[in-house]
Amino acid sequence: MLVLDRIQLSSYFGPSEGILLVLRRGSFWSASQSGLASTPRNNWVGGSCAQSVAQSQRLSPEERSAPPRPAAGTGGRTGQLIGRQQATGSTPESRGGGRGGGTLRKASARQGPASSSSCSRRPAARNGAARPARRALRSPALPQHRRVFRLPPRPEHGELHKGGGMSGGQPPGTAEKTKPAHRFKAMLLYKEMQDARRIVAFLMFSYLMSFSHKVPELEKATVRMKDAEQVKKIVSRLKKGGADHLQVISDFDMTLTRFGFNGRRCPTSHNIIDNSQVISEEGKKKLADLLLYYYPIEIDPYRTVEDKLPLMVEWWTKAHSLLSQQKILKSDIAQMVKESDVMLRDGIKVFFDQLYQSRVPLFIFSAGVGDILEEIIRQAGVFHPNVNVVSNYMDFDDHGVLRGFKKPLIHIYNKNNTVLENTEYFQQLCTRTNILLLGDSMGDLSMADGVANVENILRVGFLNDKVEERREKYIEAYDVVLEKDETMDVANGILQFILAKT
Repeated sequence: MLVLDRIQLSSYFGPSEGILLVLRRGSFWSASQSGLASTPRNNWVGGSCAQSVAQSQRLSPEERSAPPRPAAGTGGRTGQLIGRQQATGSTPESRGGGRGGGTLRKASARQGPASSSSCSRRPAARNGAARPARRALRSPALPQHRRVFRLPPRPEHGELHKGGGMSGGQPPGTAEKTKPAHRFKAMLLYKEMQDARRIVAFLMFSYLMSFSHKVPELEKATVRMKDAEQVKKIVSRLKKGGADHLQVISDFDMTLTRFGFNGRRCPTSHNIIDNSQVISEEGKKKLADLLLYYYPIEIDPYRTVEDKLPLMVEWWTKAHSLLSQQKILKSDIAQMVKESDVMLRDGIKVFFDQLYQSRVPLFIFSAGVGDILEEIIRQAGVFHPNVNVVSNYMDFDDHGVLRGFKKPLIHIYNKNNTVLENTEYFQQLCTRTNILLLGDSMGDLSMADGVANVENILRVGFLNDKVEERREKYIEAYDVVLEKDETMDVANGILQFILAKT
């Protein structure tokens, strides 16, 4: 595993390959699966890190902890400089130089004729003797704090950048013109460090974008997220739990059904009855007046839930009373749905089918009319055994004539455990502690209140109407907000990622 500045890069490089980065004057940090080693080099090189690690491991503990010594022979510029600093006690560490160091001094006048003019060349042994083995410098421990990897300033003509000397540091303020070979090596060092920085930036960008590649639907223009990183974490935990720990809780009207089509509003389950032929003209007018008065109150972003609550109860009660007066037959429901303009969202069949195939329960919690919405799902061919519905159901007499609605009354702001006290649905699913919640109103946020021991929940909200006025509140309340999105693409993409077998 290659570790670069506390970043794991094993997914990019092989386990035995690595790159070398200048982190300290006169040495390079090499990283590999075997460990870390500090290797003195006089030029910028790349290659297998295993060699430098093995080299440091051949040393005895005393040699490994010993201070660096000049090379044998007449010595290169590196060896003379280190020896001179040790003799005078003016090492960069004693001066507070640390990793920074200074600029390279011009030392040709102080060296003998045997010294090399190029700081990248190792001096040969005298009298034709065999070249001594390269000795690794002492390997300092990695600092506890995070290393800051900064690209040094671009070297000017005839001058090395500060701290970029390839044979050791010099006191600051002594920058002088260097020979062409030095300028070339400085430019090479600068170029290689640029390449290293590009690699790090690319890998970090790839890491951040990897989740989007797994759920590309979250990159749609209709998607809004307050904290994309948090969404990524939640979805990852949902995937870790898998299908056995997942359940989906969803609203129906304007969540699983479309809000509009070709500029026209699509009907809700209540509207299907209101607009049907079995309702008298007088009844249609009264129901339409109720809609015009109460719907703006329902979606008003400046009213509190406490203010809206009694008004929503009033609206539902009046509407149900009017419908009960119309003598609706149970046998008329299928024809009402068939003749209506109701439309399920694009991709709804994929949504229902993949939940059924993965044996994930779908709980539909609706303030609409349960008899109508069940017929909509049935006619779409997606009413699978894993679908459970809690809604307002009609109460028919023995002759199949509507005489009222069964209790409790479910409206937009009481879709919570207060209306689920007598149901055992959530108790039967006690092991399914991960939830994908879909809704289109602020009242839908409480639909999962009846679930015990919730571990992870992802809230996806459809913002269908009054987008500009309600955007801020929706983004604060929902993890993912879909603005005027008439499809199930995002929900399907998330489910495909969660349910995919790896």
